[in-house]
Amino acid sequence: MSLTGNWSYPTAIKFGAGRISELPAACAQAGIKRPLLVTDKGLAGLPVTQATLDIIEAAGLGRAMFSEVDPNPNEINLAAGVAAYKAGGHDGVIAFGGGSGLDLGKMVAFMAGQTRPVWDYEDVDDWWTRANSDAIAPIIAVPTTAGTGSEVGRASVITNSVTHVKKIIFHPKVLPSVVICDPELTVGMPKFITAGTGLDAFAHCVEAFSSPHYHPMSAGIALEGMRLVIDYLPRAYGDGTDLEARAQMMSAAAMGATAFQKGLGAIHAMSHPIGAYFNTHHGTTNAVCMPAVLDLNADVIAERFDRAAGYLGISGGFDGFRTFVQEFNDSLGIPRHLADLGVTAEAIPDLVAGAIIDPSCGGNPVPLTETNLTALFHAAL
Repeated sequence: MSLTGNWSYPTAIKFGAGRISELPAACAQAGIKRPLLVTDKGLAGLPVTQATLDIIEAAGLGRAMFSEVDPNPNEINLAAGVAAYKAGGHDGVIAFGGGSGLDLGKMVAFMAGQTRPVWDYEDVDDWWTRANSDAIAPIIAVPTTAGTGSEVGRASVITNSVTHVKKIIFHPKVLPSVVICDPELTVGMPKFITAGTGLDAFAHCVEAFSSPHYHPMSAGIALEGMRLVIDYLPRAYGDGTDLEARAQMMSAAAMGATAFQKGLGAIHAMSHPIGAYFNTHHGTTNAVCMPAVLDLNADVIAERFDRAAGYLGISGGFDGFRTFVQEFNDSLGIPRHLADLGVTAEAIPDLVAGAIIDPSCGGNPVPLTETNLTALFHAAL
């Protein structure tokens, strides 16, 4: 079977090995003549990024890059990116990289034409309506990891550098106009990034499937996304050049972010403040938090995972799935405890406060309270 396709859900996606060569055509499709490629510091000097800039330059689209993007991007990175965008006279953004590069790139395109502080557009009530929609620049997303799925998302996660709280900035037009998913771009990922990003996709699917909200389309996508991660992440982890495994994981990443329209839960309620305070890798943090959250939600989600486990090739229903998750983490070199990531017991009250106000995590089957969040942090510590 050829793992190549042109998809239109939830946006235009060009999927397949070697399709980065179609980036100039994607720019034309989006109406971009002078793009700014936004990526993170770690990717900036790598051959995959330089080869992409070569493609852009050869097409007469210039060679402009902004890479002052931290692993958990903040408003300082955003201000610098907007300044670079304006100084270069750009008319669109190529968001390139993992979650940090994609999220920051989308926000540069969003904020370049706005007049209010970015926090005024936080995903609370309908604050996105404050934005000038006509001033949002076109966005092309090119993921180089298989995890966050930010390439098919309508929001970005930005950390407030003063309060150390992650905020979700949402707008329908932040959804990229064109996405190029080329699994060849992920071949160079080191093992720990392959594992962490892959388990981020898994967490998205698990939480979307667990969410009590009614969205059967998302539930179906989440279930198949879990299967792809279970089947192909060990292969991608064991052999980074396994292009089939890389492609299936890239699909799973986009599926997870599409599925969590149904809602995210306590895993992300925990990992967002942990990442903001301790600068941990998001997907790895999700993986460490998952067993404790499954325990919290067990009474509510057991029946649906009893049904799903057989499809996923896991015996023992929910209990078998819960056991599998810890063994899966172990096989991929994931630490068992938050303390292994540098999280301290003294920080838990601040982490709980950051989790409670996070509006993106209202899909947890068990309502999140200060008491059960505190217990979750201690259980995972």
